[in-house]
Amino acid sequence: MKKQLVTAGFVVFSVILPLKASAVQFSGIYAFGDSLTDTGNVYNAVSASAPGVQFPPPPYFQGHFSNGPVWIEELAEKLNLASPTPFIQVTQGSTPTDGINFAFGGATTTTDNTLSLTFPQLAGLPGLPQQIGAFQGLLNNNPPQADPNALYILWAGANDYLPTQGSFQPRLTPNETLGNLSNALQALASFGVKQVLVPNLPDLGITPVARRSGQSQRLSELTQAHNAGLSAIIAEFDNNPALDLDVIPLDVYSLFSNPQASGFTNAENPCFDRSTNPPTLCNNPEEYLFWDEQHPTTTAHKILGDYAFQQIRQSATPVPEPSVSLGLLTLGAVVAFAKLKRQHKKMAFTPTNQVLDAQSSRIKVES
Repeated sequence: MKKQLVTAGFVVFSVILPLKASAVQFSGIYAFGDSLTDTGNVYNAVSASAPGVQFPPPPYFQGHFSNGPVWIEELAEKLNLASPTPFIQVTQGSTPTDGINFAFGGATTTTDNTLSLTFPQLAGLPGLPQQIGAFQGLLNNNPPQADPNALYILWAGANDYLPTQGSFQPRLTPNETLGNLSNALQALASFGVKQVLVPNLPDLGITPVARRSGQSQRLSELTQAHNAGLSAIIAEFDNNPALDLDVIPLDVYSLFSNPQASGFTNAENPCFDRSTNPPTLCNNPEEYLFWDEQHPTTTAHKILGDYAFQQIRQSATPVPEPSVSLGLLTLGAVVAFAKLKRQHKKMAFTPTNQVLDAQSSRIKVES
């Protein structure tokens, strides 16, 4: 009897494990946003138009706006996926395997790009609407249908508010930005997207660029207003059964609200300080929250990638634990198999053996 129970336990366990593992499996990642998610779009676009020019240049890491990989690469690794291919590489002939990254440094939620409006040689870089349009253009079906098994990421808005040295006019209220994000979510839902990860904004008031421009309080208040409005939008989309859209919020604001708790000893100054002449570079970037005046270090990105993975796993479609229905179904199969086995033995036994078998069966049942 014990052996049969152990066997049943192993059967139940073997059925449940694959279900649990599949709860956070995606066919790929498609990302829309700005420099916080860009893994080489600006870099490749500049290189294509001006061979030999690197932007961002060293000591930035291989086309990233940081000193190493960014959060989406950490998240992809934890999801057992390759980092999504930068969109510019796709236009140049690369074949994406695990999704496409449409995020461009400098992108706002409008059609403006702050880098293009700051550096004339970078003209033509897209904002969020162009990114959504580029994705739609790659969908060949009519009507267009996105991969329903992929994870989609929508993270934009910071460039709408931060001060720049170009002609872009930062927004003073979150109304337009939130409306643009809502439109982007609506568009993705219309393409057949099923799961979207939507991070909110970290406190823009604590960035070095905010501190140095004297706008810390204004940007902190604007961040809070943006995040409150974004939460309402997420709830509206998530609770609309007609859209069949699972919107996963990611609270980046709270994650970095106490940088010291995350191990950062310097959360005020940039490791790579471009305000000095010549620019200075710190010796311990792993202890800094900020790589430059507004971008996090790769250490901060890793923390964010880990956090995103945990949030996705927690919000995944619930998979039954050893539920009553699954447990009874599996146990019933084991019991039925054991009963058939006993009946087969009875047919082969002599009358004397049948009596012994009946006594043995009674003892087993009573035990």
